Amino acid sequence: MKVAEAVGRALAAAGVDHAFGVVGSGNFHVTNALIASGVRFVAARHEGGAATMADAYARMSGRVTALTVHQGPGLTNALTGIAEAAKSRTPLVVLAPEVTEPRSNFYVDQEALARAVGATTTRITTADSAVEQTYAAVRTALIERTTVLLQLPLPVQSLETPDKALASAIAPLPTREPIEPEEADTAALTELLGEARRPVFVAGRGARGESARDALIALADRYGALLATSAVARGLFHGNPWSLDVSGGFASPVAAELIQGADLIVGWGCALNIWTMRHGRLIGPQARVAQIDDDRSALGRHRPVDLGVMGDVALTARRALEKDADARQGYRTSAVGDSIATRLRWRDVPYDDMSTRERIDPRTLSIALDDLLPADRVIGVDSGNFMGYPSMYLSVPDENGFCFTQAFQSIGLGLATAIGAALAQPDRIPVAALGDGGALMGAAELDTVRRLGLPMVVIVYNDDAYGAEVHHFGPDGFPLDTVEFPPTDIAALAQGYGFETLTVRTLDDLKAAESWVTGPRSSPLLIDAKVTRDRGAWWLEEAFRGH
Repeated sequence: MKVAEAVGRALAAAGVDHAFGVVGSGNFHVTNALIASGVRFVAARHEGGAATMADAYARMSGRVTALTVHQGPGLTNALTGIAEAAKSRTPLVVLAPEVTEPRSNFYVDQEALARAVGATTTRITTADSAVEQTYAAVRTALIERTTVLLQLPLPVQSLETPDKALASAIAPLPTREPIEPEEADTAALTELLGEARRPVFVAGRGARGESARDALIALADRYGALLATSAVARGLFHGNPWSLDVSGGFASPVAAELIQGADLIVGWGCALNIWTMRHGRLIGPQARVAQIDDDRSALGRHRPVDLGVMGDVALTARRALEKDADARQGYRTSAVGDSIATRLRWRDVPYDDMSTRERIDPRTLSIALDDLLPADRVIGVDSGNFMGYPSMYLSVPDENGFCFTQAFQSIGLGLATAIGAALAQPDRIPVAALGDGGALMGAAELDTVRRLGLPMVVIVYNDDAYGAEVHHFGPDGFPLDTVEFPPTDIAALAQGYGFETLTVRTLDDLKAAESWVTGPRSSPLLIDAKVTRDRGAWWLEEAFRGH
């Protein structure tokens, strides 16, 4: 058995069930070994798309995932997606063949590239240790919650590995044990909760999952806390009558007002960064702040906290519940409940509809899409001026209904995000919400959607511009020729990939999508929505206030 085959078989034995990539000469054999071992391989049209698909799949499935690329340019093509995964602490193993001859056209310092974007690096060094080193890479990705570059030197790949090496080196993967909080920290937390009259919980990436959700809801019920999330955990408290949805730039006016009125904000597995706290403006002048995270370096990283607790979110919440305390009303007054029930959602906020006969207001479009599309959905959102509309106007059933690859804030990742999320949540209708800039950057993966037979609806909020730059620089009179473009018929482009398409300028145009929604969905659907471009989105205006 060659090393390349041993590595592929070891990854499968370690629990990797999906791999994404673009195959070239250097990763040909290891990818085939993955497939032969039962791993599903998803061929992308660009390594950048493959990296983001793998990232999204890992996030939405909770499993370590593999990315397989060619040496040199295959890896550099994937770097933006790898950077997003590394910044998001996605457990991902990147298989990258490595040339060892500096005079080769493919030579580049791959280790330096990976480290530059925050990934951990390792290498297969010998035939005898190949299986053990592969297994160690998966363990590192899982236990340390990190993206790992596993380099496969070409000369080593072709060496013989003893067949018995696979059986002797593989053992059950260890689980990541939840970190027990210190008793004194739990006591201090319950003391803060007991003193608070208007507590708000903000749950982040570290609180995703049923165990943490249930514990946080029970603790919030005891102390009368309102519930909110960061964007990456959107949907965690869906359906709870005391949920404020997302905290931060996306927050509705009612949500922002209630968070600003809190006298205690508790971040649960949440960074409480500039986006989630609107550069600190959501923290009232008298509010105290507590933060719970199982990474000590995360405590107080973005802002001072009155109490930092190192511990697993679910375990810390349960330990707090074990303390004797009477249930209290807290922030849950009838007036607050009425506000949440009647005025919380963005779609319930009055607005002047800016639609014309040629362009549709993105708010009007998003509300109509929310009503039209099945509720059991998984949404991937690209970056740009438009992004707040699908993020907040399209409801999601839970935290696995929203995949938000925005740690690096790159545009062009949205379509690949939706593909990876769709494969992880196959029983839901996948929705990709893109701007025209991001759609054209990632257009090659329209072929992947069609080839995989995904019943996806792709919505392009098309303003024929890089809208964020238009609305940031335009009011000051700067020339905008570099960020505005002639109209592009993205629907015609998608037809060439085998999509059903629809160009939407008015609400009446959108009615044609009803037959696709209710029909067999034999082909994916792309909606090229010509949206108004009169002003910047509310979240963008809020973000720029901090600069």
